[in-house]
Amino acid sequence: MKFKAEMLQVYLIAGTQDVAEPDQFLWKIETAFKAGVTAFQLREKGKSQLNEGQKFELASRCRKLTSKYRIPFIIDDDYQLADRVQADGVHVGQKDQKIETVIKVVGNRMMIGYSCNTETEINRANQLEIDYVGSGPVFPTQSKDDADPAIGLSGLQKLVSVSNYPVVAVGGITEDNVNEVLKTGVAGISGISLIMQSRNIGATVSELAGLYH
Repeated sequence: MKFKAEMLQVYLIAGTQDVAEPDQFLWKIETAFKAGVTAFQLREKGKSQLNEGQKFELASRCRKLTSKYRIPFIIDDDYQLADRVQADGVHVGQKDQKIETVIKVVGNRMMIGYSCNTETEINRANQLEIDYVGSGPVFPTQSKDDADPAIGLSGLQKLVSVSNYPVVAVGGITEDNVNEVLKTGVAGISGISLIMQSRNIGATVSELAGLYH
């Protein structure tokens, strides 16, 4: 699947640690897929209790669902797992695998996303062959135990202005602030709690997708 900036518009990031009932995880993401998610990143970290075999099984089932709804499937950090399940892409954080290693191994076989939260990181990313940048947290967030300090709307806008690649905003985004986030010029918004903790996942995703039309 070839990367397009439109894939970033409603970018769901989630793992079993993001739901109270792990057995509802697949049902929740499929509900989101039906409603208009444009990309999905499996991020199995933090409080996740899955072993390697269970992660592979989960990733395989996510691969089937994303294929069914024709949604790009991205794996967080683990390019080897991404290879095994034939994912469409891999996302690399500043604290994850070295980005140069991932680029060398993955080549043109997968989309590559890279987390960049400072101008220095963006300037470095501009010299790399990647597809998009994830920037944040825009606002304080509880979804990541190792989240960096919030960069705010002005910080996000600055990163968008210096990035050669489309930027997807991450962290603390809600239905109340999403319009302000989009005004910074980002290609899209990503959500964990925004979608996975919603009382009506379908309605939330539909509303987000509607912001682009």
